Amino acid sequence: VQLQASGGGLVQPGGSLRLSCAVSGTIFSINDMGWYRQVPGKQRELVASINSKHNVYYTDSVKDRFTISRDNARRAVYLQMTNLKPEDTAVYYCHVMIRTHQLLSDNHFWGQGTLVTVSS
Repeated sequence: VQLQASGGGLVQPGGSLRLSCAVSGTIFSINDMGWYRQVPGKQRELVASINSKHNVYYTDSVKDRFTISRDNARRAVYLQMTNLKPEDTAVYYCHVMIRTHQLLSDNHFWGQGTLVTVSS
């Protein structure tokens, strides 16, 4: 099982980016999907998550600016980021809870990280 994240880059303050993360490999089911971010010297923080019922969570600092969504048919999760601020600069990681076999429990899987830089 692999997670492939994409969509990071350099953007000016107030700009937008869309992150994507796709799951490949043989799996039984996908449950919670989410995005974390990390800056040097700080702990990785949860930015947004979406469960199998499409219930969503956002950390306070991104509410009304970021939107998380998922496409179960494509086994993908997205993060639409608008009105980006310099403090959003970080490496963003997708995180997915995957059950690889019917008889196994869910496991944590992480994408490789994609850098988002917000700067003028």
